[in-house]
Amino acid sequence: MRGDGLQMTHDRLLTGISGLNEVLHGGYVPGRAYLVRGGPGTGKTTLGMHFLASGTANGETVLFITLAETVAQLQKTAEGLNFNTQGITFLDLSPTSDFFAQVQTYDIFSAAEVEREPTTQRIVEQVESLKPQRIFIDSMTQFRYLATNTFQFRKQVLSFLRFLTEKDITVLFTSEHSVEAPDDDLQFMSDGVLDLNFNEDNRTLSVSKFRGSDFRSGNHSFRLTSEGMQLFPKLLPRVSEQALTVETISSGIPEIDALLHGGLERSTITIISGPSGVGKSTLGLQFMKEAAGRGERSVIYTFEENKETLLHRAEGVNIPVHAMQERGTLSIVQIEPLHYTPDEFANLVRQEVEEHQARIVMIDSVSGYRLSVRGEDLTPHIHSLCKYLQNLGVAVLLVNEVESITGEFQATEIGISYLADNIIFLRYLEIHGELRRVIGVLKKRISDFEKTLREFQISRDGIKVGNPLNRLRGILTGIPELLEGE
Repeated sequence: MRGDGLQMTHDRLLTGISGLNEVLHGGYVPGRAYLVRGGPGTGKTTLGMHFLASGTANGETVLFITLAETVAQLQKTAEGLNFNTQGITFLDLSPTSDFFAQVQTYDIFSAAEVEREPTTQRIVEQVESLKPQRIFIDSMTQFRYLATNTFQFRKQVLSFLRFLTEKDITVLFTSEHSVEAPDDDLQFMSDGVLDLNFNEDNRTLSVSKFRGSDFRSGNHSFRLTSEGMQLFPKLLPRVSEQALTVETISSGIPEIDALLHGGLERSTITIISGPSGVGKSTLGLQFMKEAAGRGERSVIYTFEENKETLLHRAEGVNIPVHAMQERGTLSIVQIEPLHYTPDEFANLVRQEVEEHQARIVMIDSVSGYRLSVRGEDLTPHIHSLCKYLQNLGVAVLLVNEVESITGEFQATEIGISYLADNIIFLRYLEIHGELRRVIGVLKKRISDFEKTLREFQISRDGIKVGNPLNRLRGILTGIPELLEGE
C-alpha cells in the first residue's frame, strides 16, 4: 500500500507525496476543497491517487468519483504505478456505450434542490453510506458540459462542494482548463489551487492559493515515474538563526594552509578557479582526503568528468578514493545535467547532506551545472543551493573553469564571485620557456590570507606546493617578469 509515513501532521492530511507535504507546510487542511488544474497528461490523476492511497494507509475511508475514465482503466493505471486500490471505493459516473446508443442525459447534484435524479442519487447514497474522509473527483470539467448554463454550473458545483465539506470531507477535484473552457470560477470556489504544467523540458507544480495556511511559492519540478509522482521542492534557504561555525578545515598540506592562514572554514563557500587541467578537482579532493582522516563524509557531483576517470586520476596522485568510498567517507556522483532539473539536483544534494551527513560538497563544475538550468539564469539556483548548504554548516567547493590559459586574470566568467567566502585560483605561467602551475588566494572573508603565489605541482606522490614566489612581477597578467636576484 502506498503511503508517506505518518498520516497527520499538526491537523494536516498528508498528500502521499513527501515533496508536496513540504510545499504545503504539512499537507492539506482537512475539510476543505482543492482544485488540481492542468492539461491532459500533466499528472492530475496520479496526484489524486497519491491522495487517496495516503488515506487508506492511515485507515481512512476514501472515494474516487470518476466522470471520464472507467474504473477498469483507472485500476490498470494504478497497478502500473504500484498503487494498492483495494481500499479505494470507486463511483463510476463516466458515460457508457449505452449512453450513446440511448441518447441519455445527465444532471449535476445540487444540495439546495429537492429533486434527485439518478446521478445525484448515486452520489448522495454513496457519500452517506460510505462516510468517506477523502474524495477525489476526476474531473469537474465534465460537469460543465452537462450544465444548462454557466450560472447553473457555478451554483450546482458550489452547493456540491459545500455538501461534501460540511461533512468534514477533504476534497480534491481536477479541471482541464483551456482558453475555450477557463476555470476561473472553480478557482474562486476552491480553498486551494494546485497548478500542474508540462513543457518539453520540465514538469512543474505551483500553488496559487491555499486558504488557512502559508505555503512554499514558486515552480517546483516533479517527475512521473513507475512509482507515481516525485516532487522536488525549490530550495528557499532562510537566514540562519544560529551563528555559523568558524572551525578551520585543513588541507593536510602545510604550504596551502599557510596560504589560507590555517585552511578553509566550515559553513563557507569556496570557488576554486582556473583553466582546464590545472588541478582544481585534485585540490578539492585533497581537502576531502584530509576530512576522511577525521571520519567525515564528503561528496563530489561531477558534471563533466567520467566517474571512473576521476577515480583513476585521483589514485594516480596518492589520493585513496577507492578506500575512502569503501569506508563511506566519500561519495562520487556522476551527473548528466540534461537529465536533472535544478530543483531535482538540489534535492539530491539535500538528501546526501541530511541523510548521510556529508560535511564537504564539491560541484565539479559550475559550467556543467549551468547546463541543467536549460537557458535560465544560473545565479538564483546556485545561490539557493549554496546558501542552504552553508546554513547547515557544510563547506561548499565550486569548481569554476575559466577559458583563458594565460593572460589577464579573471576569477569567474559567470558572475558568481559575490557568493564566495573564499576564492582560490590556479593558473599556468610561462617561466624560462616552461609551463608551470601556481596557486594563490584572491579572497577570504573570515580571516586574512597570504598575498603571494606559490608554485603548485601534482605528482605521483600527491600535491606539492613551493615557497612564496616573491620575486615575480606581473603574475596576474600571465606574463611574469623575473626581478633581479631571482
